[in-house]
Amino acid sequence: MNSRVVAIRGAIDVAADTPAEIRSAVSQLVREIDLRNGIDQRDIVSAMFTMTADLVCMFPAEAARASGWSDVPMLCATEVAVPNALDRCLRVLVHAYLPAAKKVEHVYLGGAVRLRPDLHVAKPESRS
Repeated sequence: MNSRVVAIRGAIDVAADTPAEIRSAVSQLVREIDLRNGIDQRDIVSAMFTMTADLVCMFPAEAARASGWSDVPMLCATEVAVPNALDRCLRVLVHAYLPAAKKVEHVYLGGAVRLRPDLHVAKPESRS
């Protein structure tokens, strides 16, 4: 099977700057990226997380490792502070191997759908 390296974008808004809320948001985002793109951590080359400056209580990579990406190289950074941008927003850029014929599905959840409404596909979100 032919495969290629792709970049998968994702974002979610976080209810509050607490470890529990960030863990929950990252878990939802990671799960949806995996599900919609048919990948697991063995397919992932790397992931870069950014968070807005109002999210500082923990590294999202820590939550991603706990959500199953334990062997994925990850980096975290602060998002550029743009006026009127979405508050409490967590973004990720994932590089992964996908089958050549597989279409990439970017994942924007919750209030982050407004960041890329052109990419939003009405799909049920996995909430637990």
